[in-house]
Amino acid sequence: MVIHNADIHIMDDSEHTAEAMAIKDGKIVEVGPERQILNKYDAEEEIDAEGRSIYPGFTDCHGHLLSYAQQKLSVDLTGCRSMDELLLRVEKYQSRNHRKFIVGRGWDQSLWANDSFPDNKRLNQLFPKIPVCLSRVDGHAVLANEACLKLAGITSQTHIEGGLIVLDREKQCTGLLIDRAMEPVLQSVPDFPENDVISAIKEIEAELYQYGITGVHEAGIEYVDISLFKRLIDRHDLKLNIYAMLRPSEENIAFARKHRIYSYKNLLIRSFKVMADGALGSRGALLKQPYADQHQHFGVLTTPISDMKKIAGICEETGYQMNTHAIGDSANAILLHLYERIFEVNKDHRWRIEHAQVIDPNDFNLFAKNGVFPSVQPVHAVSDQRWAEQRIGRKRMIGAYAYHTLMEHYGILAIGTDFPVESIDPFLTIHAAVNRKNAEGIPGSGFYTKEQITLSECLKGMTSWAAFASFQENELGTLEKGKDATFCMLEKPIAASSEYQPNFSLLTMIKGKTVYSVK
Repeated sequence: MVIHNADIHIMDDSEHTAEAMAIKDGKIVEVGPERQILNKYDAEEEIDAEGRSIYPGFTDCHGHLLSYAQQKLSVDLTGCRSMDELLLRVEKYQSRNHRKFIVGRGWDQSLWANDSFPDNKRLNQLFPKIPVCLSRVDGHAVLANEACLKLAGITSQTHIEGGLIVLDREKQCTGLLIDRAMEPVLQSVPDFPENDVISAIKEIEAELYQYGITGVHEAGIEYVDISLFKRLIDRHDLKLNIYAMLRPSEENIAFARKHRIYSYKNLLIRSFKVMADGALGSRGALLKQPYADQHQHFGVLTTPISDMKKIAGICEETGYQMNTHAIGDSANAILLHLYERIFEVNKDHRWRIEHAQVIDPNDFNLFAKNGVFPSVQPVHAVSDQRWAEQRIGRKRMIGAYAYHTLMEHYGILAIGTDFPVESIDPFLTIHAAVNRKNAEGIPGSGFYTKEQITLSECLKGMTSWAAFASFQENELGTLEKGKDATFCMLEKPIAASSEYQPNFSLLTMIKGKTVYSVK
């Protein structure tokens, strides 16, 4: 195959561009000037790009395919403007589906006129016998009705380390569970039929390809999910490049010790996903000082430091990355110091902090000092801007969502979306990173614009740096000789416009095979 009359962004360090590209057996043979490529190679297929931009296939460095699939099968509570709307959506869903256990996701009380956390009183009235479990948009809090709490064995006397069971003034359960307190409820939720889950994943795959996304770093899977992904690849032709992070369960640890770095076609496993704290929106992020809007509350350490040290040892033993969710400045500080020892052993460990959302300014230098790879989601900054300062106060905002400062200290970023918490649209990510605004252009002057990054930096964070963040730089991330012919051809050029510019792929290829085309 030869693609010509194109604006090919190679995405190498020097940011070279080319006009044509020759491909054979799924690999790039050569990129260069149009006349040179057309004269040098005979091809069974020629594609005239008509001057359009071609980029390496985008990678979302922090997403949740399985959670997104489950959300598609659940009550969609995204964008609810009130508790009334939430209840109405649950009622409509149940009238159509007649579930024996109702599951929903996506509510965000910060969008409501009264932004206090909800309780389960009205859920109990509507569903006195059917268990209901509704997850907050960030996945770090759930609202469970009384029937669900009873099924999970949670009472006002229950205590769960690393979590919070919220009680009312009468010391009764409100149904609100935060971080590890969610686990008994989530464990009681029945699985959706596998065929339904597979159909949802295939639908998500198609959605990703339309945006030119060809890879996802799947941020946390269970042992049973490994075989699910293998079945998807073998039986359902899933071609998406998946870099999966294992949750540190006993089964997954045994898997890592047995297989070490594990590759199965387009599935690569060589990392563990660890949870250090919760989310800022649900006040679970672990802070050095109390929350500005909840005095004497510091957040939650969801995994004991001793356990994180054990997991670090297992990662060192197996050659795996340790990719740890850390939102608050205290959680980030713990991880930055915990990772220090591995840097003494292995200068190229590439262990990651997922989110790196609030950093004490005194700790930024530790990213480079200890070789800690920041994995960030720029869309979180513009989603959280409504309430972030309220949570942590103006002073701590100096180190919050500080992507430019992280770039200055570490030099590269892995960039993702955390879907389905946020939209998978990579062009929204670009707009948020470069302009610090959401799709509607809010806030008008941008959100702490000193922390914006450049268009080039954002694109590298989704291509070449994304590949480096997952040890795949020899196969993916740039359009160079010998690498996989995995790329997208976009409808419009990507530009650092002051307004959100919707865009999509006209042609998406993985290893020289078309996985999406508008024709």
